[in-house]
Formats: sequence, C-alpha cells, structure tokens
Amino acid sequence: MKYLKAFALAWNMLTIVPFMKVHDFFKGINGLSAMFYPLVGFLLGSVLYGAYMVFSSFFPPLQSGVAVFTLWVVLTGALHLDGFSDTVDGLFVPKEKALAVMKESHVGGMGMLFSVVFLIFKASLFVGIENTLFLPLVLALARLNAVVAMYSFEYISSGVGQLVKEELSKPLVVFAVVYVGAIALMMDGIWLMIPALIFGLLAATLFRRRYGGLSGDLYGFIIETSELFLLALLVAAHT
Repeated sequence: MKYLKAFALAWNMLTIVPFMKVHDFFKGINGLSAMFYPLVGFLLGSVLYGAYMVFSSFFPPLQSGVAVFTLWVVLTGALHLDGFSDTVDGLFVPKEKALAVMKESHVGGMGMLFSVVFLIFKASLFVGIENTLFLPLVLALARLNAVVAMYSFEYISSGVGQLVKEELSKPLVVFAVVYVGAIALMMDGIWLMIPALIFGLLAATLFRRRYGGLSGDLYGFIIETSELFLLALLVAAHT
C-alpha cells in the first residue's frame, strides 16, 4: 500500500489527472514518490503517444502534433513550464535576489517572453520528429534527470522538495536509473539515455555554481529543457 500511495503522490504532483486523492507528503513515501517520477513520465508519454495515433488518423501530421503538444502542456498543468519561466526571471537579476524573484507568484517579462519562444521551439521539434514512439521515453528521461539532480545536489529552498530529498536514498535513485534503462533498451532508445543524463547533470552543476544548490523551480527547468534537448536529438537523428 505504501508503494501505491507513493506512486499516487508522484502522479498527482506531476499531472492534473487525479488518482487516489493523495496530495500530502506523508513521512516514508516522499523518497519513494520521487522514484516513481520517471514512471509517471513514461505513462504520461504513452497517453500522449496514444492520442497522437488517434489524432493522426483524422488530421494531417502538423495539426495532430499541435493538438497533442497542447494536451501535453495541459496534462502536466504547465507545472514544469512555471519552473522554467521563474528560473529565467531569476537569471536576469543579481544572484542575491534571484531566489526571491523566483518565488514571486507573478511571471516577469523575461520569463514570459522566453517561455513563449521556448514553447514555439519545443512544439516545432515535436512536430518534426518522425518516430513519436520515443515520446514516453523522452518524458521518462527528463524526469529521471530531476530525480538524479535532486539526490546529487543540495536543496536551497524551503518547501516540499526538502521533504522529498531527505528521504530519497541512493538505492531508490539506482532503481529508477535501472528501470528507465530497461525501458530504453526495450524501445531501442538506450542511445538517448547517456546524453540525457549528461545534459541534466551539466544543467544542475551550472545552477549549483550560481545558487549553491537547486530548488523546485530549477527541477522544473531541468525537466523542460531535458525534453527539448531530447526532442532535438530525435529530430537531428532523422535528418
């Protein structure tokens, strides 16, 4: 039951689709919930892939891609995109003020501008990939990057992220890496895994140098940019 609650917490954290109504961070399931983040990404990607198969039966590829990309943003509640925009706002102020700016409820001008450009670029990459079967793996790897970063780097903000990090043990992270690796092998996508992990660690390292650690907004930024990076790899692989 503990594992089911941990999965439900991860699902409810990363999507807007309710499952078991588990939203509270109970002691003992926080680290387990993080272990399930990549699985949630894989399942969410599978839903999007299925939606693309349905849409593409009735509409041209461009319209199908745009519709599924919109669904992608909606199902995640733009949670990670919010972290992306807050992170961008923080990059345009002195680092002493950055964390306070990132915590503000409203989105700054630079965060809004870069988010719009980011979404356009990401949507164009998604429409441009030939094999959408890799979409579940893309979402799984992006969330695995957040889990690895969460375990490997200091947490510098107050909030639920600290509760998760305190219970996220090395065996849980290793298990997440192993099952995502197994998924990648079965999908013939293992070639995406190493570049994805390198990208995530590099991004996390750069943020640690600026802020001394990571926060929830930075995890969101890592997830969003990891997805963009992987979509770019998929497009480049077929050009």
